[in-house]
Amino acid sequence: MRLASTRLIVSDITAAVSFYELVTDTAADWLAPVFAEIVTPGATLAIGAAETVGLFMAGTATPGANRSAILEFLVDDIDAEFSRLKSNVEVVHEPKLLPWGNRTFQFRDPEGTLVSFFMPATEEARARFGSR
Repeated sequence: MRLASTRLIVSDITAAVSFYELVTDTAADWLAPVFAEIVTPGATLAIGAAETVGLFMAGTATPGANRSAILEFLVDDIDAEFSRLKSNVEVVHEPKLLPWGNRTFQFRDPEGTLVSFFMPATEEARARFGSR
């Protein structure tokens, strides 16, 4: 088994897809007018419009209701990414070192989902990710 994607259900799919295209610097694959994917080397972020919920079971997902999950993106240069994005996103915190060795900054997407860009900063963290 492998985790294939994480899907966000959003109220404004055009805004959400445009946002994730900006932050990932990756063009979305629109598979339907109500569904798109941002495919990165490590994972796929699927984005579905609110009306797609009814295709499964009405009421099982609500746009903008997430307050427990964080989408995390491993980047090569946290400071360069912060400089690139800080004027275009709602910054939650500026780059800082976390106790487990990652340097990170966080921001929110247009629906309120927390997004984290990080890079391993200590020897132990770099070893976990296979980098030096």
